[in-house]
Amino acid sequence: MTEKLEVLIHRALDNFNIELPSWGFANTGTRFGKFIQLAAAVTVEDKFSDAGQVHALTGACPTVALHVQWDLPNGLKDVAQVERLAEKYGVQPGSINPNVFQDQEYKYGSVGNPDPAIRKRALDHILDCVAIAQALECRDVSPWFADGSNYPGTQSIRNRIGWFEEALKTVHAGLSPKQRLLIEYKPFEPAFYHTDVADWGMAFLLARNAGPQAYVLVDTGHHYQAQNIEQIVAWLLHHGMIGGFHFNDRRYADDDLTLGSIDPYQIFRIFHEIHNYAWETGAFADVAYMVDQSHNLKGKMEAMIQTVCTAQELYAKAAIVDHARLASLQQSCSLVEAEETLRCAFWYDVRPAIREWRRSHGLPEDPMQAFRDSGYLERITAERKERNAVSVTTYA
Repeated sequence: MTEKLEVLIHRALDNFNIELPSWGFANTGTRFGKFIQLAAAVTVEDKFSDAGQVHALTGACPTVALHVQWDLPNGLKDVAQVERLAEKYGVQPGSINPNVFQDQEYKYGSVGNPDPAIRKRALDHILDCVAIAQALECRDVSPWFADGSNYPGTQSIRNRIGWFEEALKTVHAGLSPKQRLLIEYKPFEPAFYHTDVADWGMAFLLARNAGPQAYVLVDTGHHYQAQNIEQIVAWLLHHGMIGGFHFNDRRYADDDLTLGSIDPYQIFRIFHEIHNYAWETGAFADVAYMVDQSHNLKGKMEAMIQTVCTAQELYAKAAIVDHARLASLQQSCSLVEAEETLRCAFWYDVRPAIREWRRSHGLPEDPMQAFRDSGYLERITAERKERNAVSVTTYA
């Protein structure tokens, strides 16, 4: 490996952080049932402990995304506990995620619900989340909306657009100057006829309408089959409207599989668009990267470490693309040479440089092996197995 490539890789990794989701350490499943793991996190302290361990091994995960209803059920009263856990485990609270999809009141939607009282309840909850984020000094508030309908004619789609616009403007008005509102989209599920925020264009328009601190959040699983996600990323970069990512992989739709397990080339292409934007414009794209996966069968901790290491590898590969050569080849429409310039970076083995980067930062060269040798999994399994056994009994 040339010294120049190693410098590019090290510089990229120094500036690459990926946020861990608290819920990624807890027991999850499908709509048919939960699959219990005896080592899964049960409490918010368990989640901070697990996230701290992943960060200590990878050096890339300094923040934990929190879901208010699951992690701060008492709202602002839980802020002090979160601050204590952050100090104890060496990871800080990250994006704050409202929950306007779980309660029975949201059967017909939240801020898009025909009932103004339910719309107010959802809006008040999101504003409470803004206040929690301010108290924890968290920048991003990231709501996901399950709102939609299942049958033609059962809802006024246009009325619901107006209710969304009104609510998100109100949320934006409650942000502090340094906060951001990230609007996520999803084409279907749980609504199967129409989803109120179904694609990047709808999220883009809602964000633009809400105000200058609102941006689009791209979940890599929330797209139709074969959709060109990096083109969407390029459009959002061009308009300065991309706020962040929820990273996962999929075989069908929103499968929440571990990053790169199905199509690592796609994640590489997304990272390439972001690196190329920085090269072309000289501007840093302020993008929040976060994992959003459901580790139903893989061990929670191992799956998270595997994901972070994969993200580092793909981000490093995208960092060594020869942008100047690629731009020249694109201009001359040299198709094969241009594509091969991209592909060569993808196939390049960046792992030796990443191992050297880890050594230089006092990190284990092989985070997965270091985790397996640490005894952490055996310890948390022993500590949590009885609590998770209760979960099995309760669920059954």
